[in-house]
This record gives sequence, C-alpha cells and structure tokens, in this order.
Amino acid sequence: MTDLSAVKAALKAQEIETPSWGYGNSGTRFKVFAQEGVPRDPFEKLEDAAQVHAATGVAPRVSLHIPWDRVEDYAVLAAFAGERGLTLGAVNSNTFQDDDFRIGSVCHPDAKVRRKAVEHLLECVDIMDATGSRDLKLWFADGTNYPGQDDITARQDRLAEALAEVYARLGDEQRMILEYKLFEPAFYTTDVPDWGTSYAHCLKLGPKAKVVVDTGHHAPGTNIEFIVAFLLREGRLGAFDFNSRFYADDDLMVGSADPFQLFRILHEVAKNDGFAPGKQVAFMLDQCHNIEGKIPAVIRSVMNVQEATAKALLVDLDALGAAQQAGDVLGANAVLMDAYNTDVRPLLAEVRAEQGLNPDPLAAYRASGWQQRIVAERVGGTQAGWGA
Repeated sequence: MTDLSAVKAALKAQEIETPSWGYGNSGTRFKVFAQEGVPRDPFEKLEDAAQVHAATGVAPRVSLHIPWDRVEDYAVLAAFAGERGLTLGAVNSNTFQDDDFRIGSVCHPDAKVRRKAVEHLLECVDIMDATGSRDLKLWFADGTNYPGQDDITARQDRLAEALAEVYARLGDEQRMILEYKLFEPAFYTTDVPDWGTSYAHCLKLGPKAKVVVDTGHHAPGTNIEFIVAFLLREGRLGAFDFNSRFYADDDLMVGSADPFQLFRILHEVAKNDGFAPGKQVAFMLDQCHNIEGKIPAVIRSVMNVQEATAKALLVDLDALGAAQQAGDVLGANAVLMDAYNTDVRPLLAEVRAEQGLNPDPLAAYRASGWQQRIVAERVGGTQAGWGA
C-alpha cells in the first residue's frame, strides 16, 4: 500500500516553474492575439506569476526569456520577485529572432554571425549571475531547409565549439540545459533534432550540461517515458518543458491532449527518484495561451501537473515490482491503471487545505479580483509578447 503521508509531503514539496512568456501576448504562426490586462514589462509578468503561486502554492519560480525580459538592472528584478515570494528560474536565450540568424546562429557558416550568437549566450550567463539563476536553457532554431544548403558535420562542429565556450563560462553552481526539437523552423535538417544529439553534446561538455525534455518536441508515437527513464538513469535529465500537442509543438496546456502520457512520464520520474532535490530536475511549463485567459491557463496547467504527479506517487511500486518479476503482464499493467484511474482531486484539495490554501485554485483566483484589476489598470503602453 502507498504511504499517503509520504505522498502528501511530496506534493507539498513540489515546485513547478512558470514561463514569463506565458503571461504575454502570443498566437499562431500567422497572428499574435492581444488580450486585456496583459503585462507590459517583466515586472508585471512577475506580478501575474505571483498570483499563480498564491493560488497553487507550488509555483515559486519564473523562467526569463532574453531579450523579451531585458531590463536595466536584473538585481532589481530579482529583488522585485523576492518581495512577491518568487525567485527567478532558468534564463532562456533567443537566437532565432534576429535577421542575422536567418540561416543559423551558433551553427551559421559565417564566423561573425556565430560570434554574435555566442555573445548573446554569454550575456545570458551574466544575467544568471545577477539574478541568482541556476539554469541557462538553450534551444536553437538552427538547421537547413534544402539538401546541400550547408555541411551537416561542420554545423555540428560549430555547435560543439559554441557550447564549449559558454560551458566554460558557467559558475560552479550553474548548469547548461540543452533542449531539442524534431523539426521547425528548419525542415530538412535540424541541428539538435532529438534527445540523443543533445545527450551526446552534454556528455562531451561535462557534468553541468543536462538535457531538457520538451513534451511537444517529438515525432508522433515517440515513447517519451523511455527517454525520461534513460536520462534519469544516466544522471542527465536536467529539466522538463511541459506542454501538450496534437502534432508538432502547439504549446497547448500540459495534459490537455494526452493526460495518460503525462502520468506515464511522471511515473518514471517518481519511480526513479526524479522528484528528489538531489536530482535537480526542473519542472517547467513552456506554453503560450492564445485563446484562453493567461493566468487561469497557467493555474490549470499547474493543477494538471499536480494531478498527474499525485497519480504517479500513488503507484504501488511493491505490487508493480512483484508483478513484473513474476511476468504477470496484465497484473503489472493493472497496478499502473489503478493509480491512473484514481480521482486525486480530493487528495489535492486536502493537501491545499493543510497548506492554508483554497482547495480550488481557480476559484481562489477568480475571487481575488486580480483579473478585473489588471484589465482596469493596465491601459496604455506596449503589451508584452513575442511578436509576429
């Protein structure tokens, strides 16, 4: 039987990092849609993130994206976050929205363009120093669209050279976490297309380099939980970018398309001690909210991760192991399904009540009046967003 007190303790200790860009305007490849009350600067993004943490109790960190979240003084931004019960999480680089990066950034054939990209990555490490952030999160849009466009092997050499320079700049407590993506915006070759490519580069760099698993960045049918189990076994799983998708990388709310997959992934995390602080796995959201309200969508996403985590923690590992050892295929599957089919909402409501929170985070947010306040007060200026 599962120890419910241990499950509760794990749920109370859980931390889910929310993305600053999730509070700004976003859209499709064709149009960015504006909403009322959207933040106009990084400080207002942090104010919204504080509402998510107040409602859920498990979202104390906020990822930054540079240059979207560029400010004059990052120590001031970090202090502003601290005053609201938050800390600044991963610093995300951006080497995909500059005209010079049309055919690549760190993999570009022109050394001057590669230098510009590396200088940006080094700037992000400087920002980490100022904010106290632990993680530099790298995703590269680099790749090619046509056969023969560039030398595939040379591009890997350029990537390795750039990563090595930035890795050498990291502090003792800082990490580089390298994301991958099957395709897009490059459609013939992508320079970091899969977890194996990311893993290979991280192995060469050293122990401070880890792999980021974005749940929307795989081919249909990919067994993501296998990737998670393998990377945990190797000590190379640095972080998750949680979202959900129906084809490529739609940035839908985590758990909305396939909640069973999310449960299976988190079962591997739980079974392999991935929630233990010593593993230092960062659980991040990476999603934009185009047709739904920003803050409620982030709250709902946090709740979805909590529910999948609770179910994963309820798996009777002793019974599962016994069935697996006996070769009881259906019995082993039944153990997993029993946990997945458990309604964990009463358990989570109890956990929140014990933390002094409203058992219903969305109801708590609605009752706060924050949405009405920001719609009324955030008038004028330029809304934050990733532009298109």
